[in-house]
Amino acid sequence: MTGCCDHDIDEEALKVTAFRRILWAVLVINASMFVVEFSSAFVASSVALQADALDFLGDAATYGITLMVLGSALKVRARAALLKAASMALMGLWVFGRTIFYMIEGVTPSAEIMGIMGGLAFLANLISALMLYRYRAGDSNMRSIWLCSRNDAIGNLAIIVAALGVFTTETPWPDFVIAVIMASLAISASIQIFRQAGQELRGPDPKSMVS
Repeated sequence: MTGCCDHDIDEEALKVTAFRRILWAVLVINASMFVVEFSSAFVASSVALQADALDFLGDAATYGITLMVLGSALKVRARAALLKAASMALMGLWVFGRTIFYMIEGVTPSAEIMGIMGGLAFLANLISALMLYRYRAGDSNMRSIWLCSRNDAIGNLAIIVAALGVFTTETPWPDFVIAVIMASLAISASIQIFRQAGQELRGPDPKSMVS
C-alpha cells in the first residue's frame, strides 16, 4: 500500500516538474513578444495591437506568479488565480477606455504592421497554447493560464482580420471593433476564473495538483 502511495507522489512530482518547464518556456515567449509588439503598436497607431501587447505582458506576469505558487496548497494557488483574474479584468477595462480615446483621436492604424504583428503573435500564442493544452482542465490557476493562451490566439486571428478591414476600408473602425472583442474576452475569462477560484477557496483542499 505504501509503495502505491509513493508511486502516486512520484508521478505527481514529475507532472509538476514538467509543467514548471513549460511555464518557463511560455514566460520567455510572452515577455519577448511584449517588447516586440508594444513598440510596433505605437508605430502602427493600433489600439488592438496595444491591447495584445499588454496581454503578453500580463501573461508573462501570470506565468511568473504561477511558478511561485506551483506545488503549494490548492487554496494558495486559488488566491493567485484571483489575482490573475483581477488583472485580466483590469486589462479589459483599460482596452475599452483606450478604444474610446482612439475613436476621439480618429487615427487610422497601419494595416501592414497590424497584419505582420498579428501573424507573429498568433504563431507565438499557438505554440504556447499547444504546450499548455494538457493542463487546460486543471485547477483554477492552471485553467487561467490555458484561458490566457487560448484567448490570445483567438485575439491574434482577429487582429489579422482587423488589418484586412483597415486596409480595405481605410478607416480605423475594424481596429476598434477587434479591440472591444478582445477586451470582452478578457473580462469573460476573468469571470470564469473568479468563479472557479471562489469554489476552490470554499471547498476542501485536495492533494492532487495536476489533473
